[in-house]
Amino acid sequence: MTSIRQLKRPGRVGCCLLVGVAIWVGALAPSARVGAQAQTTPLSYTPSQADQGQAVYAEHCASCHGQNLDDGAYGPPLRGNDFRRKWGGRSAEPLFTYTSTEMPPTRPGTLGDASYAQLLAFMLQENGSQPGSRELPGDPEALKAMAAPNWPRVGGGGLAPEVIVPPAPPRRNPLDTIRPVTEPMLTQVADGEWLAWRRTYDAFGFSPLKKITTANINDLRVAWTWSLPNGPNESTPIVHDGVLFIHSYGDKVQALDAATGDLLWQYSRRLPTGVSASVKRGISIYGTRLYVPTSDAHVVALDVKTGKVVWDQAVADVKQGYRMTGGTLVARGKVMVGTTGRAEGGNYIAALDAETGKEAWRFYTIARPDEPGGNSWNGLPLEKRNGGSVWIPGSYDPVQNLAFFAPGNTYDTGPLRTSINQPGVTSDALYLDSTLALDPDTGKLAWHFQHQANGQWDLDWAFERMVLQLPVDGDLQSVVVTAGKQMIFDIVDTETGKYLSSIDLGLQNLVTSIDAKTGAKITDPNLLPGDGKTKMICPHVSGGRGWMPTAYQPTTKMLYLPIVEACMDLVPVSDGERGSLSSGVRWTVRPRPESDGKYGRLQALNLETKTTVWVDRQRAPLTTGTLVTAGGLVFVGSLDRMFLAYDAATGAPLWKTRLNDVPSSAPISYAANGQEYIAVVVGPGGYQSNSYDVLVPEIRNPPDHGAAIWVFEVPTKPAVKATR
Repeated sequence: MTSIRQLKRPGRVGCCLLVGVAIWVGALAPSARVGAQAQTTPLSYTPSQADQGQAVYAEHCASCHGQNLDDGAYGPPLRGNDFRRKWGGRSAEPLFTYTSTEMPPTRPGTLGDASYAQLLAFMLQENGSQPGSRELPGDPEALKAMAAPNWPRVGGGGLAPEVIVPPAPPRRNPLDTIRPVTEPMLTQVADGEWLAWRRTYDAFGFSPLKKITTANINDLRVAWTWSLPNGPNESTPIVHDGVLFIHSYGDKVQALDAATGDLLWQYSRRLPTGVSASVKRGISIYGTRLYVPTSDAHVVALDVKTGKVVWDQAVADVKQGYRMTGGTLVARGKVMVGTTGRAEGGNYIAALDAETGKEAWRFYTIARPDEPGGNSWNGLPLEKRNGGSVWIPGSYDPVQNLAFFAPGNTYDTGPLRTSINQPGVTSDALYLDSTLALDPDTGKLAWHFQHQANGQWDLDWAFERMVLQLPVDGDLQSVVVTAGKQMIFDIVDTETGKYLSSIDLGLQNLVTSIDAKTGAKITDPNLLPGDGKTKMICPHVSGGRGWMPTAYQPTTKMLYLPIVEACMDLVPVSDGERGSLSSGVRWTVRPRPESDGKYGRLQALNLETKTTVWVDRQRAPLTTGTLVTAGGLVFVGSLDRMFLAYDAATGAPLWKTRLNDVPSSAPISYAANGQEYIAVVVGPGGYQSNSYDVLVPEIRNPPDHGAAIWVFEVPTKPAVKATR
C-alpha cells in the first residue's frame, strides 16, 4: 500500500473533514457511551477498502488536514493520541454519521455511503486498527452493532496519565429553565420572544423592544457570531426563554444560548441516498417541541431541551417530485406545512397532530376536477395540472380561527395560455396565486381569494399574509393584506375574503386596471408570452418584492418593503430548448427603463392612508426581509454584504456594518438576560441573492462562502458613581 506520506498535495478543493468534531464528540449523550460498551460484533475493514479511502482522502480532505492527516493548515488532526482518546470506547457510528452528514462543508453528504465508509476505514488504519476479512459497512445501524475501534496508544499528545482536570466553572444553561410554549404564549407573544417565522401569528415582523433606538444605534456592535453549515441559509431563527433555535442548510438544527452564542445541542438529519439538501425558511415551537421540515419532505418533532427526535412523519414523497422549502405553522394543536415542487396533480397543505405526528388533514392547492374550482383548469385532467407550491409559512387569526396560506404559480403555463372556450370552463387555475383561509381543526376551506388569475409570467402572490386592523368605510375592520411580486397590495376581509381595495406602487407594467368590486386584474394583452416575440416585463421574475417578508408597525400603520428595481425579458426559446415557462420562453434580467443604476429600494407605506411616506434607494439590491422595532428602527440587508438600520419615521440611514457574506433571510430582535439583541443570518445561494449580480458586476462577494449568524447589541454602560 502506498504510504500516506507519498501522497501528492492536491489543490484545496475539499473539506475540513472533521472541523469541530472533537467538541461534538465530547457532547455525546451518555446513552451513546453506554450503548457502545454493550457492542460485541468485531469491527472490520479490508485493506483494499482502506486503499480506496486513501484516494477519497487525497481528493477531498488532504488540502485541509494535510498529507499525513495531522499536518493540515485548516483542519484538526485525524490521527494521533488525542484523536484516538476522544474516540476510544465508542462505536464508529457517530464518526461515520457526522462525516457523512457534515462533510465536505460546502457539499455535505455528497460523496456517497461507500466513499464515507472507505474514508473511515482509512482513518482506522492510520490510527493503528488492524484490518479484517469483512468490509466496513456504510450503514449507521450496522456500525452501531460493532465494537469500538481498538486503537493502540502511541506517540505524544493527549491528557497526561492520572491527571484530574479541575472542574469547569459553573455556567448558566437556559435550557434548564425553558418553559413549554402554550397557545396563549403564541397568541400574545412576550416582548423579548420571537416564537414564529415573523414572530407572531399575524406575520408583522415587528418587535416591541425599545432599548435599541435611533439615539443609541451608533453604539450597536457585535455581541457574538456563530458559524453555520455552508449553503443558502434562508431560515429565520426563533427565540424562547433565552435559547435561540436555528435551522440551517443541510438539515441541521442547533440550540444556542441566545446571550452568548454557546452551543447547547445539535440535530443533524441523515438524508436518503439521492436526496439533496434544500433551503428552509421557518420552524415552529409548541409545548416542549420544535417542529422542523426536512429536505426529504418529513416533519420531525425535536425535544426542545435535548434535540432528540420525538416523532418523524413523512408528509410527501420526494421521489414524486415533492419538497418542502417553506416552514411550519402550529395552531390549535396542529402542525401545518405546505409542499413545493412540480409533482403531477400539484401541491398541498398537510396538518399533523402536534402530539403524535399523525396526519389530521390535507388540502390540495390544485383544485380537483370534481370539486369546487375544478373547472378552472382549461379542461386539463388532474395529472396535467401542477404548481401551487407553498414556500412561505402560513399565518393565523385566533379570532376567526383561520389559517392563511399562499400557493404560488405554475411553470407549466403553456396549456393555460389559450382558453378552450368551453361553457363552464375557465383558465383561472385555482388555487394558484390565491389566499386560502383554512380551518386548522378540519382543513376545510372557509374562503379563497385569487389575486391573479392564469398567471402567465411567474409573478407569484406566494408571500406572507398579514392580519391587521384598518379603517374600512369609517370603521375598524380586520383585514388580510398581501402583495405579489408586482408590488400590488390586495386588502380583503378576514372573515369572508371579500375584496376591499388594492395599492399599486407603480413598479409594474403588466396590470392595466383592477376591478373596484372584485379585485380582478386586467393585464396588457401585448405582454402575453408565447407568440414568438420577446416581452419586456416589470418587475423581474425574482420580484419587485421576492419571498423576503415585509414588516409592519401596528401603532403607526406603516409597512416597510424590501424592493429590487429590475425588469425582465421573456425571450422565446428555440425548438427543442427547454424554457423557464412551458409557453416557450426563458427570462433574463434588465434594469428598469431609464434606470439610474440604483436597484435596492426600501419603501415605507402607510396602509391607512395608502400613501408612500419615504423611499431610500441604493446601488446594491436588497436581499433580506425587513425588521421594524418599537425603538423606531428598520433593519434590512443587501447584496454588498451590508446590514443597515434606518429611522423608521423618516427613512434616514443611521447605521451600517459589513458582514462576512450576503444575508439572505430576515433579521429578528429578541431579549435575553436583560439585554436586547438584533440578529441576522448570512448564507447566500438563494435565488434572490443570485438573480441580480450581473447588474452590479463591481460587487465581488467571497467565492468561498461562509454562512453564519451575527448578533448585535448596544452594550450596557456602567453606572456613573456620584462624586462628593
